[in-house]
Amino acid sequence: MGLFDSIMRSAGNAIKNETAKAVSNTASSVGKGSNRSESFTFAALPNNVAELQALPEATLDSAFKTTALTIAALCAYEKDPDACIEMLNFLKGPAEVSTYEKGFIKERLNGKFYKTFSFFEGATPQNGYKPTTPYVIKVSENPYSFDEENWATLYVTSGGADNPRPIKLRKKPSTGQWFLNDIQCLADIRIPTADDPWA
Repeated sequence: MGLFDSIMRSAGNAIKNETAKAVSNTASSVGKGSNRSESFTFAALPNNVAELQALPEATLDSAFKTTALTIAALCAYEKDPDACIEMLNFLKGPAEVSTYEKGFIKERLNGKFYKTFSFFEGATPQNGYKPTTPYVIKVSENPYSFDEENWATLYVTSGGADNPRPIKLRKKPSTGQWFLNDIQCLADIRIPTADDPWA
């Protein structure tokens, strides 16, 4: 009986070890990312592509930097849509902002320019989405952000939304740079309190 118990105990331990290994391997293959976030600070937001390119983040050597610059560039749309599109073209690298994308941005921001500023710290519905200065934005990943090679989906959080909003990026392997692929963060948010008849 003692020998049988010993064999069963060894077999049980081996199964436990293999199960733990399998679970660990599965977990590491499901998501290559984590829940890391990076914050970026801008003394002033860029008004044109030259000012954007002068920022240290314009190396675009991380998906986080490109995401932060995308929001910074979008903030120029109210004053100068053409300058905004020129900055986005720089961030798109080998691609360009398509006619469809231009229409999408115009439709999403028309009369709601506060949306882009809402992603910076201190911007809330109560203060009309006026961020604190210098402008600070936090960009986050989740465990699935980098699941597909040379692609990433990162997230920015609006002071007027309950859940983080995505921005999709694509890496150019020959340069190691991350370029903007798709702006997916411009869905509606809570309107400024001053404009809300039910506030």
